[in-house]
Amino acid sequence: MHVQEWLETVPAVAVYALVGLVIGLESLGIPLPGEIILVSSALLASQHGDIDPVVLGACATAGAIIGDSIGYAIGRRGGRPLLAWLGAKFPRHFSEAHIATAERSFTKWGMWAVFFGRFVALLRIFAGPLAGVLRMPYWKFLTANVLGGILWAGGTTAVIYYVGIVAESWLKRFSWLGLVLAVLIGVTSMLVLKRKAKKAASPTPEPVPAGE
Repeated sequence: MHVQEWLETVPAVAVYALVGLVIGLESLGIPLPGEIILVSSALLASQHGDIDPVVLGACATAGAIIGDSIGYAIGRRGGRPLLAWLGAKFPRHFSEAHIATAERSFTKWGMWAVFFGRFVALLRIFAGPLAGVLRMPYWKFLTANVLGGILWAGGTTAVIYYVGIVAESWLKRFSWLGLVLAVLIGVTSMLVLKRKAKKAASPTPEPVPAGE
């Protein structure tokens, strides 16, 4: 069953709880489709008055911030052995190459890696535990975590919700043309933001010494 179709069968309170839980677990370091659940729920909120987008965004933000903070605490306590254990359990997401890429991003960008990492699937899973493993000062982590969580969760909810409202209105006036255009606008805005986040989080190639 499609995610949105399934969400339509559960009460609003369960949708809020599900969004907060899935995003929290993803932020903690467990590979889950947090963004898919959030987008589907926000789109559902635009079509059904029972789901309040403000409450939905607040639950998503709380899940993101709390999950990342728990992940930080686990990473700080578990250290490098934790990354090795995660690599054995989730080799697709926590391979040595992925960990090395994320670690270079943290080394170069510090708290900005936590902030922009919220918009990148790979870093969204790594951010909390890896920040703890690397012993990033908690106040820096918390600042970036809160700001990134609010902007990603709240911003995604708002964009998808209003895109859904516009799409429904245009659908009545211009049939599928309005729907396609509205969705393209929303998707384009999200892709632009993600591209900027990936560019900021990507490591810069090491300069090659002259004569080599």
